[in-house]
Amino acid sequence: MASPPNATEMPPVEVVLGEVVASLTFAAHAYIDPAPRDQLEVSPDLDAAEMLIDVAGRAFDRIQTRLQPQERSALARSLTDLRLTYVKKRGL
Repeated sequence: MASPPNATEMPPVEVVLGEVVASLTFAAHAYIDPAPRDQLEVSPDLDAAEMLIDVAGRAFDRIQTRLQPQERSALARSLTDLRLTYVKKRGL
């Protein structure tokens, strides 16, 4: 009896990590500028944002050579914007 075809294949690692970098970037923005809850101001958690930025940057460094130029530029731009937002919020 023949084995069934493999219905799922693993995506390339650069796709997986690219999505991780994008998710970490979005999460870091949420920690830097949290949405108010029930009309109460929520304080930013800049330490959490810094951790996310560090991990996203490291993941990007590992995959950037495997990305298409447009993908590399988009992720690099996103990380740069995030880092600038963080520095402004931190007041450094």
